[in-house]
Amino acid sequence: MVHSALSTDVPHDACLSLAFDVSLKEALRCAVSCDAPLRCSTVMGLIRRTVGKLEVSENDKSHSWSQLFLTSNDLCPVGTDKQTWGTMNFIAFWIADSFNINTWMIASSMIQLGLSWWQAWICVWIGYGVAAPFIVANARPGAVYHVTFPVVARTSFGLWGSLWCVFNRGAMACIWYGVQASIGGTCVKVMLRSMWPSIEHLHNSLPASAGISTRDFVCFFLFWLISLPAIWFPIHKIRHLFTLKAIVAPAAGITFFIWCIIKAKGVGPIVHQPATIHGSELGWAMVSSLMSCISNMATLITNAPDFASRASSPAAAGLPQLLSVPLTFSVVSFIGIIVSSSSQVLYGEPIWSPIDLLDRFLDGSPSHATRFGVWFISASFIIAQLGTNISANSISAGCDLTALFPRFINIRRGGYVAAIVGICMLPWNLLKSSNSFTSYLSAYSVFLSSIAGVMITDYYLIRRGRYRVADLYSARRDGWYWYTFGINLRAYAAYIAGILINVVGFAGATGRTVPIAATHIYEMSFFTGFGVSALIYYALNVFFPVPGLSKTFLEIDLSAEDEMAQESHSESDDYGDRDSKKGGDTFTVTEAHV
Repeated sequence: MVHSALSTDVPHDACLSLAFDVSLKEALRCAVSCDAPLRCSTVMGLIRRTVGKLEVSENDKSHSWSQLFLTSNDLCPVGTDKQTWGTMNFIAFWIADSFNINTWMIASSMIQLGLSWWQAWICVWIGYGVAAPFIVANARPGAVYHVTFPVVARTSFGLWGSLWCVFNRGAMACIWYGVQASIGGTCVKVMLRSMWPSIEHLHNSLPASAGISTRDFVCFFLFWLISLPAIWFPIHKIRHLFTLKAIVAPAAGITFFIWCIIKAKGVGPIVHQPATIHGSELGWAMVSSLMSCISNMATLITNAPDFASRASSPAAAGLPQLLSVPLTFSVVSFIGIIVSSSSQVLYGEPIWSPIDLLDRFLDGSPSHATRFGVWFISASFIIAQLGTNISANSISAGCDLTALFPRFINIRRGGYVAAIVGICMLPWNLLKSSNSFTSYLSAYSVFLSSIAGVMITDYYLIRRGRYRVADLYSARRDGWYWYTFGINLRAYAAYIAGILINVVGFAGATGRTVPIAATHIYEMSFFTGFGVSALIYYALNVFFPVPGLSKTFLEIDLSAEDEMAQESHSESDDYGDRDSKKGGDTFTVTEAHV
């Protein structure tokens, strides 16, 4: 009956409408029997219906394509019910983030360069102490206007120009998710070995071309699997994970610290070892070391507004972060130095990875107490690694992918996309050539520092705290952030300039022969990239001012004033229309007032 109705006298529009209500089988049968235009319409209707089911449910289907691209539930300013991150939450966040394997090993490269332990520790303090103000500065607009990094980037790079910056940060978040999950897999391996030593001899059924053994893949997959439930929680609730990690991870780190000192009967020889380099070589080694700390924070500097958007007040994202970043990272690095120094007494060589050292503790015939201690510490490192992957990668990828595909992806879906990419990219293969891979990933801070330079300069020196939030979600040609077809060419000129100054030095980092001056410039890549992009962007705005240029600092949403002015204008027009019927004098006054 459906088929006959569709194929006879029913108009094409009615046929298409009816096709939405029938089963897929009947609709396809209809498409075959009807004429070509109707067949096309029916299939397109089915495609639209399928696509509609994939869309984020919170989206307003009445919006235009451009509105849907600019606006979604996760891109709009965070509501007051989700502004739950207070002072203690930000402190717990940085305590949690600092206790991870990368931070633990941060001083190892410095001592291997020839620095003494106290020189390396000074570099850690300075490096993270310098990074903290950049984090606070870039977090400020997120905390004041409660918007995430992709939206803040629109203010300086433009509505459409910001997408490249967002893509850069989102791609790196997905790659790092896989890398951090691979490191988390090693924590799972040690934990399982402490419970079942036989896992060390698990039969390998994977070919050599896989690049990983069955045992290691099972451990990687287990860590990847236990990470999935944590992605489900929204940002304003995931703070509880960081609170848990801020309790468990430091307890495990301090336990490991004391355990190693007791086993080695002292702090070991590294703390008594002098620097092996001197003069200018020592100076540049220290510069390179503290810059490695700053580069390690480049991703978190760039997307600082993501977490700050959930702040209960701007102050909560200010001083607490400024103090907790250098303090927590320096303490963790100090623990790593002492533990590695103790390992040299125990095994004749410094073991910089805490997981490798724990694995050594299980060699031979360890006691039950040793196995329990290894289990507790490795389990704590799993929680630590999980928290780091969620904070630095999963949530960042979710926020960024939301801006790239707002119709189909929210923060939660974006986190799961990062998890899928993280396992599909086979991160264990990337980590095989660790030197070149680490060089390329470290070089990525050049791109991110240039983005941060433009964003911070725009907020503090160009617009001086003023936003028109409504224009961040509208493709109006007269909006502040439309610029040239939605792209701020000034920002891109500054961004490219910040990259170009480090290009030659980057080539040297990959093994090419370059002048020593270029190498030194690249060693300070965050400052050179940030400084050049900030200077160029400011100069261009002096000669070619952007809309909303201001001379005084005042954090205010001017779109609210615009709405009041429009309402006042509308009321004045109505008043003038009414009074013009009574006489021209009142209308003239109203018109002049308007």
